[in-house]
Amino acid sequence: MRPILLVSVLSLLVAACAGTPASRPVAQGSRARLAILESTDVHSNVLGYDYYKLADDPTIGFDRMATLVKEARDEYPNTLLFDAGDTIQGTALADYQANVEPLGCGEELAMYRAMDALGYDGGTIGNHEFNYGLPFLSQVTARPMNVEGVPDQPCKGPSFPLVLANVTSTRDGRPIYPPYAVLERSLRYRTADGREATAPIRIGIIGFTPPPILTWDRRHLEGRVRTQGVVEAAERYVPELRAKGVDLVVAISHGGLDASPYGETMENANWHLAKVPGVDVLLLGHSHAVFPDPGNAKSRFAGMPEVDNERGFVHGKPAVMAGFWGKSLGIVDLALVRHGDRWEIDPADSRSLVRNIREGDVSVAPDPRIRPLVRDAHEATIGYVSQPIGDSDFAMTSHFADVGEVTALQPVNMAQRTYVEDYIARNLPQYEGIPVLSAAAAFKTGFGGPEDYTDIAPGPLAIRNAADLYLYPNTLAAVKIDGATLKAWLERAANRFNQIDTHRTEPQELVNRRFPGYNFDVIQGGIRYVIDVTKPRGERIVELTWQGKPVDPAAPFIVVTNNYRASGGGHFPGLDGSSVIVSAPDTNRDVLIEWVRATRHLLRDTHGSDRSWRFAPVRTAGPVVFTSASGKLASARAAGLANVRELRDNGDGTTIYAIDLSMQEH
Repeated sequence: MRPILLVSVLSLLVAACAGTPASRPVAQGSRARLAILESTDVHSNVLGYDYYKLADDPTIGFDRMATLVKEARDEYPNTLLFDAGDTIQGTALADYQANVEPLGCGEELAMYRAMDALGYDGGTIGNHEFNYGLPFLSQVTARPMNVEGVPDQPCKGPSFPLVLANVTSTRDGRPIYPPYAVLERSLRYRTADGREATAPIRIGIIGFTPPPILTWDRRHLEGRVRTQGVVEAAERYVPELRAKGVDLVVAISHGGLDASPYGETMENANWHLAKVPGVDVLLLGHSHAVFPDPGNAKSRFAGMPEVDNERGFVHGKPAVMAGFWGKSLGIVDLALVRHGDRWEIDPADSRSLVRNIREGDVSVAPDPRIRPLVRDAHEATIGYVSQPIGDSDFAMTSHFADVGEVTALQPVNMAQRTYVEDYIARNLPQYEGIPVLSAAAAFKTGFGGPEDYTDIAPGPLAIRNAADLYLYPNTLAAVKIDGATLKAWLERAANRFNQIDTHRTEPQELVNRRFPGYNFDVIQGGIRYVIDVTKPRGERIVELTWQGKPVDPAAPFIVVTNNYRASGGGHFPGLDGSSVIVSAPDTNRDVLIEWVRATRHLLRDTHGSDRSWRFAPVRTAGPVVFTSASGKLASARAAGLANVRELRDNGDGTTIYAIDLSMQEH
């Protein structure tokens, strides 16, 4: 039985009549330990399974994280379990239940079935929850929203409360989810003389999501909902929550930490949220990072003002962020002391920590309860992604996408261009004759570890391979821009690289890992450009040509991309939704699948070797290095990258490679 249980009115009355410890006043100075457990950014990795490789993956998975939950419950006398969002999207299983064989109203989402088995106490809504649209979200969370186009019907949702304070309906201005909830639990504690007893505790939870969802999912949300800044929403609702007599307020905020000046549309506003009076504990997410991360000098949180990256405090308040994909469990280990008529946190005896499902080469065993709950959906997903669509005579990989490999990008760009060129010919004759280009990024570039790369072998191609090339359920969009905006687009993408000093003799990191790989757009379709990484940001595109001639800043271009980028995702100059000329109902992935089916046989010379960009030739005194998966040098050679060599194997599945920027490949 779980240590913290729901306290009903009946049980309290019985306790009062019987004279049990629950009815006695709690002595001043009594102490208790309460562990607040957090999952975040699970992204529907219910099982430790890779649907693109059709193989188990012991490095990820909610089923393994569930084992850490059980261990924590055995260790701590009192626990609560919360989820910080980005829960229902992210795998082929999620897409299958949302788009391929949509879930019936009376069916519970596989992810929520697994969470209910663990007995979650609450959660919030992340930005990716909105990817499938509000009707689907309303259905699977069993939440009527009073939003245009969202039916009000009772469906099957999770058994725990979901809270969200900063998203409101444009119809009535009210939050589309309850902004907060009050949980009544029973707390085991010790008196000053060592006696054990139990007493009620009231815990308030309040939820937040990043306000830029209105940009990222404009097609689903525009005109239907509004967002409020995280701080503004907290300042509105936290006093109301406090007035309900709660002992603690836990902010479950799907966002990270950013100490730059606050703005109402700030994506990672929790450094500022921690300063709001009345917030006691912060559960963070969205950044796919670990906090605290003791001893890691490269942590993005190391050295951040008013942040304790050793013990997990932000402005003196305990906080935790538990990574992503079920890799970790966050724990806020609270020491509570009785003061007056409520429990308060003793910061000196409290701390936060993150436990991983895998240490070295050893992973914890999965919780045996989880797989049977989702077996049918899991097997149906495998059947779907295994359907054949064509074949290829070359490997499509992203191991060296950062240094010029295009095998995982060109098929996407060719599919997107074909779709829009055909669409313009049929429906938009006013745009005929304008060059159509296409932008694609490698979504898997090692952020999640040495297996987090696209690696499709030559031979038969199935739907799962297309899903590996295009991970997200974005819809295709095309924008009309000019040559100046095209150059600015490429300059923004070139932020993927650090500035290289040619005189330095020590190794220099080429890739700026704080700039996501999914924002390193490679644009193809007749343009050529050169990136000079010795120059500062904004000045790196030193040559840009169209069909061999310099691009005129005023010349028109149509660039095919996705709804996220076209609406402003990634903060690319000139892309704010106003330049969209095609907003397709089809996902980029489905466009790719149909293109492969029509093409049937993909050939390297035709479909995997059109490198549109190069580094400017420069000589450096020391090596320029980057990290990728081990044992993949043959992929670089096959892609024509003779200027790449292995430097050092890290012993963890990754290798440090060096690139000679003075050598130019053609």
